[in-house]
Amino acid sequence: MTTPFGRTLCAMITPFTASGTLDLDGAQFLAARLVGHGCDGLVLSGTTGESPTTTDAEKSALIAAVREAVGDRARIVAGIGTPDTRHTTELAREAEKAGADGLLVVSPYYSRPPQDAIEAHFREVADATGLPLMVYDVPARTGTRIAPETILRLADHPGIVAVKDCSNDFLAAQKVLARTDLAYYAGCDEHNLALYAVGGSGYVSTVANVVPDRLRAVLDAFDAGDTARAARLQQLATPLIEAVMSADLPGTVTVKALLNALALPAGPVRAPLRAADPATADTLLSLHADLSEA
Repeated sequence: MTTPFGRTLCAMITPFTASGTLDLDGAQFLAARLVGHGCDGLVLSGTTGESPTTTDAEKSALIAAVREAVGDRARIVAGIGTPDTRHTTELAREAEKAGADGLLVVSPYYSRPPQDAIEAHFREVADATGLPLMVYDVPARTGTRIAPETILRLADHPGIVAVKDCSNDFLAAQKVLARTDLAYYAGCDEHNLALYAVGGSGYVSTVANVVPDRLRAVLDAFDAGDTARAARLQQLATPLIEAVMSADLPGTVTVKALLNALALPAGPVRAPLRAADPATADTLLSLHADLSEA
């Protein structure tokens, strides 16, 4: 098992002020808190970080601010995926200049390219900088699956070192694990322990924004050989995971609602997303309290 970016990565939200501008002070506070509570790495400007609605300049400023806040205590992985290969390579170079340790690259969305074009896209982006790259497979959002055979071919590129898996294809994940040295990260919180148990490297978690220590405890228990405790801790987190990730709302919306209820930096979401209703926020807060007391 390899962990080029650590084991416990948070897909960090991007805090905004009440007026909707980038809240760099809030981002620094939240980043430091996440690292202090068990995150080895922070993924910035991913899906949870509202990358489609932040500017290139905001993405770079966020990396620089978080780098200043956490220093070398955590790895910073910059989400740079776009549907345009040229734009993605430009963002890769800017992320490197801003201080990122690695790149999270989603498959090109909307245009639905064939597998050979997807492979060429990742290779071109990987060649653009000296940073290691994490392939992000999330077909529910991109419209196109990165086929396991494509990932197997990409594994021969020295700059492509990891996968964030949101494919919900557990058999394909094990196939890639068995045949490559790629670090394989769960991208869906309900799979954190299951994927780790078959050789995964850890997780990239949205729910870690609010309970980083509770999610890390699952992997710590497994590493200590107490698999029963690891399973129990994962089970205890399941109601909150389900509420955050399966409430018919994007995880960005639900986790920001909970962070705001906890008086932690988050702020509004950007349109076209809309804030969770008060009843949803109350439910999330109640489940968070239940987990904290368990």
